This record gives sequence, C-alpha cells and structure tokens, in this order.
Amino acid sequence: MMTPVAGADHDSGDAWLTAAVDAAQRGDETAFRVVYRAVHPRLLAYVRALVGEVDAEDVTSEAWLQIARDLERFGGDADRFRGWTATIARNRALDHIRRTGRRPVAGGDENVLLTLPDRADTADQALEALATGRAMRLIARLPLDQAEAVVLRAVVGLDAKGAADVLGKRPGAVRTAAHRGLRRLAELLTETSTSDGVTFAGMPAQKDVR
Repeated sequence: MMTPVAGADHDSGDAWLTAAVDAAQRGDETAFRVVYRAVHPRLLAYVRALVGEVDAEDVTSEAWLQIARDLERFGGDADRFRGWTATIARNRALDHIRRTGRRPVAGGDENVLLTLPDRADTADQALEALATGRAMRLIARLPLDQAEAVVLRAVVGLDAKGAADVLGKRPGAVRTAAHRGLRRLAELLTETSTSDGVTFAGMPAQKDVR
C-alpha cells in the first residue's frame, strides 16, 4: 500500500520518496513509477550536462535499467537514493563517452537566458530552467567540474557531501566548484540578457547551494 506516497505532491519533505523506494524494493510497480517520475527529470538533466542533448535519453535509460536491476541491493533514504542513482548515471555517461570518443559537455548556445530570481528555491528554479536542451548547452560552457557541481547541487538536489561522493572529491572542493560555476553562469546570463534585450534577475546567493 502506497499511502505515504499519495500525498507526495503536498509533502515538502523526503519521507514520501524514502517510502516509495522502500515499496519499490518490495516489488510495488506503482511505487517504482512514483520514484521514476520524481527522480528522472533531474537525472536526465545531469546526464545532459555530461553527454549532451542527443544521447542523454539513451544514456539515462541505460542508467534506469541498472537502477531497476540493482534496486533490491540499495540501502538508505531519499538523499542516498539520489546520490546512488546519480553515481550510476554518471558511470553510464562516462562509459558512453569512452565508447564514442566524444568530449563531455560539448556544444554551446549564447542565445539562452535562464532567469533564476534572487533567494528563489534553487533546486526548483534550476530544474525548471535547466531541463531543456538549449539551457543545458549554456551549462556546457562551464568547465566540467563546475558544470557537474552546479547540476548535482542545484538540479539533482544533493548536498555537498552527497555530490562529493558521486564525484569522488571532497565536499569543500564541490562547494567551491558550485560557487565558481554559479558566478560564471551569472556572467554568461548577464551577457545573453544584454544581447537578447531581456533583464537578468540575478543568480541565487551562494548560501542557497551549500
């Protein structure tokens, strides 16, 4: 029975996702669909930052095949699940890059404007803006370490420790990369707002991505 998940849209916490993962591990297909709908858009945005728009769907699908296969062996809450799935997605993306010989985060689009209002909820705002191929091509202009840190923190929703575990780095290094990435992104957005005639509202304060 998926009672804890029924009110997921109204629950600001993560207990519903933890409950859904637990139920999915016991074979509840409805719960697995809930988990997929909750996690997939953010996971897809992360993979886009690594492999680009064209291959992102296929690579993310490969990641979900592994997630479904290994789900019974997972242990932890919603935060750990996000980190676990992000690690799987990153490994599949790196495998894809090695197979194709392509450089990660290729491309760029200078005519994209993301508007992230000051003090807005970073994860929700970033997800809305970054979940498009054109927007992710702007993120692709950041150095890879900064792009990954920004997407893992702001879009996937990991804290510094969770993102550091995925990347194999120290939390302080991830915080620094996210800070630098957001500052560079703000500069890029300001440049594009000037050329497009659209006002840039400003990036979230650094404390919002700690």
